[in-house]
Amino acid sequence: MAVSIAAQAVSLLVSFVMYLVVPSLVNEYTYAYWQMYMLYVSYVGVLHFGLLDGLVLRYGAYDYGELDKARIRSQFMLLLAMLSVFAVLLGVTSLFVFDGERRYVFLLVAVAIVTKNLATYNSYIFQITNRIERYAAVTIAQKGFFGLLSVLLLIFGVDNFVYYCLADIAGDLFGFALGVIFNRGQVYFGRTLKRADFLGETKSNLSAGFILLLANWSSVLLIGSARMITEWRWGELVFGKVSFAFSLANVFLTFVTAVSVVLFPSLKRLEEDKLPDMYAGIRRAISLLMFFVLLFFFPGRWIVENWIEKYAVSLEYLAILLPFVVFSSKVNLLTNNYLKVYRKEKAMLLVNVISVAVGAGLFALSAYVFDDLNLLLYCVVFTIMLNSVLSEAVVMRLIKRRFVLSILLEIAMAAAFIAIAVLLPLWWGMLAYFGVFALYCIFNYKAIKSLAAKLFRRHRAAQ
Repeated sequence: MAVSIAAQAVSLLVSFVMYLVVPSLVNEYTYAYWQMYMLYVSYVGVLHFGLLDGLVLRYGAYDYGELDKARIRSQFMLLLAMLSVFAVLLGVTSLFVFDGERRYVFLLVAVAIVTKNLATYNSYIFQITNRIERYAAVTIAQKGFFGLLSVLLLIFGVDNFVYYCLADIAGDLFGFALGVIFNRGQVYFGRTLKRADFLGETKSNLSAGFILLLANWSSVLLIGSARMITEWRWGELVFGKVSFAFSLANVFLTFVTAVSVVLFPSLKRLEEDKLPDMYAGIRRAISLLMFFVLLFFFPGRWIVENWIEKYAVSLEYLAILLPFVVFSSKVNLLTNNYLKVYRKEKAMLLVNVISVAVGAGLFALSAYVFDDLNLLLYCVVFTIMLNSVLSEAVVMRLIKRRFVLSILLEIAMAAAFIAIAVLLPLWWGMLAYFGVFALYCIFNYKAIKSLAAKLFRRHRAAQ
């Protein structure tokens, strides 16, 4: 547990450096191109075509000693070969298709095709075998090394996005090397399967994981498509300002991702009849926590406005965007994990495809018909909300529980936050939202009391 908390702390510290310190010290074009690299590199995970997701789904209930190492090694060798081919193809294409700074962006993305997927392979091996402390240690090493290099670049006044991208890649490689040491090289190189068994294993993993890959990739595309359209329609500088707002929102999601990593292996090992009650409890905790966290927007806005004045407009965008973290948290931490446990990858994919299709249409209308960036941001929140509601509708059918009133109340809370943050002066807005949150707590008094009692009992038991 201590290592997991440390990993979260390191992730938050690195996020603080990259999202608040770096943009305050580098010029706006450097930050914009750095964000462009981060946007496109977030999609390189699609290039394993579900191979790694198949490993998670098929071996998620195994301990490390129970894994057939030869089977896992064969998939790693295939993964490395595939990634190398794609990296070379993108690198060569970049030299002829792009020019200027974009050429360097996509050359670096080509390198990251290999490093990011190797880091993902590492993390999946630790997750499926429920070795969360090892996963956390690798995360600390990877993020910490990246953060250290970034700080050194800032100290020496480096104002070129290429070096920050290289620091990110170096962090991936450092974390991967530590993972190899932790696994004693057993799931990387060595004896593999015979040809017939290898083909069968590969087919099984791809069949199991491809749908989940598409579901996860389409989920990433929800926000990514909005950022892409922003860059295409309004250029690099506006893209950088909007990306800064998204980056601040992602700070709120840092801990959620870490908790999700811990949760899924636990759910895979839980008896099916206990899943509905656990869902209800986690759901209440997420909603309460995330709506409470939104209170920190107001003092945070005051700090950032006085610290990085050139990004003051980004905080106006953040006021619109921030409620999406509530619904993204529920999807990432709760509904997606439950859909994976119940093996409803096709339902996940359908929900995400519907959401992406609706979102892409709304984003395109906002940008090219109405030429309204704020409208596009409202559409982002609406689309994430739609994705969350549709996902939860599927889960409610599986666990035979209904949360319709709670969903409507959460939508009302999100709308209230946006109205308050956009329309009221900063500190009056904080008081107003505190009042709304207090009413939300009163409305959920019994649920909060029940949750507090469970936490107290667990604390007593731990002692």
